[in-house]
Amino acid sequence: MRLVFMGTPDFAVPSLHALMEADYRPVAVVTVPDKPAGRGQTLRASAIKHVAEAAGLTVLQPESLRDPAFIEALAALEPDVIVVVAFRILPPEVYTLAKEGAFNLHASLLPAFRGAAPINRALMSGVEETGVTTFFLKPKVDTGDLILQRRIAVGPNETAGDLHDRLAVLGAEAVVETVQRIEAGAVEAVPQDDTLASPAPKIFREDAEIDWTQSARVVHNHIRGLSPYPAAWTTLEDEPLKLYRTTIVDEGEKHQAPGEVLEAANRLIVACGEGAVEVLEAQRQGKRRMAVRDFLNGVVLEPGTRLGEEAH
Repeated sequence: MRLVFMGTPDFAVPSLHALMEADYRPVAVVTVPDKPAGRGQTLRASAIKHVAEAAGLTVLQPESLRDPAFIEALAALEPDVIVVVAFRILPPEVYTLAKEGAFNLHASLLPAFRGAAPINRALMSGVEETGVTTFFLKPKVDTGDLILQRRIAVGPNETAGDLHDRLAVLGAEAVVETVQRIEAGAVEAVPQDDTLASPAPKIFREDAEIDWTQSARVVHNHIRGLSPYPAAWTTLEDEPLKLYRTTIVDEGEKHQAPGEVLEAANRLIVACGEGAVEVLEAQRQGKRRMAVRDFLNGVVLEPGTRLGEEAH
């Protein structure tokens, strides 16, 4: 089977490894162009390019997926299947080149959490179960017919980073099984029920601000759903403060001053609109991310201080 793999970040790496281990060696790997990064703006390759080159695979890095030269090069490969994992939105003139179809791996149980940030949005919503889905591509993003799904339980304190890594491994298994089913002619694709769809749009800085007037449960889910990236934030004395891990210490008590520091000795406990959370990891502007004990050693923080109080 002639297979083309398309992907970019770390999330796609287990899928590419799993395909090669299952003897599905891609005839080409498509990824983004190298990008300037760091203080020196040195060109940096994607995670997938590193893996592909180490395996001796042909790598294509089109600036535009509609570039006629790229489409011609892809057509010349005569792909039976195009596998897409954490890549850009493909135009029809690209994905229709696959004789047996092009499919995408999505990090949710579609039609739930369609969009760019399914892992973050699922945790921010407080789900207790999520998973991965493979589906055939259609012009409208994340709406194609379902091939298979794999489910996974979500821990109450699990962060987006934790879940990302587990879903990447689960997704790799789903990708290999999907290719096997296509090769065997055993796919029974099922249309998505659009009435059950929910969005997972890209997260911007303003979306990541912590609303302390919400319940402890909502605040906790917000923080873990954005950890480690882009990171939930609040303000301390008008400077940004990122929070990465919390636990819920109280869900019932109503507080007059949401965002108020209730305890700041060996523990950092902050009031929410209802209940309170204990902060476990934090990061001040210009500092590294650290455990809260180390954070408290480096800042003067008294009970009664309000987080998120100042204008910004």
